[in-house]
Amino acid sequence: MSGLFEVAVVVACLAAGGLLKGATGAGAPILAVPALAAFFDVRFAVVVMLVPNIATNLWQTFRFRAYFPEASFAVPLLGGGVLGIAGGTLALKTLQSDLLSLVVAAAVTGYVVLRLARPHWRLEMRQAKWLALPAGVVAGALQGAAGLSAPVSITFLNAMQMGRERFIAAISALFVTFTAIQIVAVTLSGLIMPGDLWYSLFALLPVSLSMPVGAWLGKRISARALDRVILTILCVLAVKLAVDALSS
Repeated sequence: MSGLFEVAVVVACLAAGGLLKGATGAGAPILAVPALAAFFDVRFAVVVMLVPNIATNLWQTFRFRAYFPEASFAVPLLGGGVLGIAGGTLALKTLQSDLLSLVVAAAVTGYVVLRLARPHWRLEMRQAKWLALPAGVVAGALQGAAGLSAPVSITFLNAMQMGRERFIAAISALFVTFTAIQIVAVTLSGLIMPGDLWYSLFALLPVSLSMPVGAWLGKRISARALDRVILTILCVLAVKLAVDALSS
């Protein structure tokens, strides 16, 4: 793959992730990580998304800080995520790239299945408090190993139907925590290669520029239609990841 084409693929994947985040308020890694992993590998996808993740979610956390959920729910969720990332990052360092690609494919498939099977299921806050710690651990493990916690984190918070503002505040704080810990973890684990930081800094540009476009599209496309388009794209990416991993 030539250098120019490589850059074009990266930009397209990141811009698509930014469109998704702008349209829905969360989820740039849902699209960007599987797409990048499909063309390169999971380690590269995880590292490239570090700067865009922490920058965009820090901004959203600050903007929606007044809607942050109560501490009895947020602390176990964030704490569990920290524990999970440690184990997930170890898996990212020790497991083969093909196996990690299958993990990403399975995670994306699980997310799609849950969205289709239980679109209206609601989790009450009383139940959510009990599930916050294990949900955080599993989400953190997926984030550390595959750079993609959405099958657990977004599905868990979305099931609570807490309202757009509280959802964005909670998911952004979770992603900031995940990314901050993951930056330390991948650095200490030696997973950041020379030049990766420049890719990650550059990645912030297409994500940031495409987010307003996604927000504009999100206001003009029905939520149901947008959701179906996203799920279709995710299915295609999951199939590509699985086929590439199993055939190599």
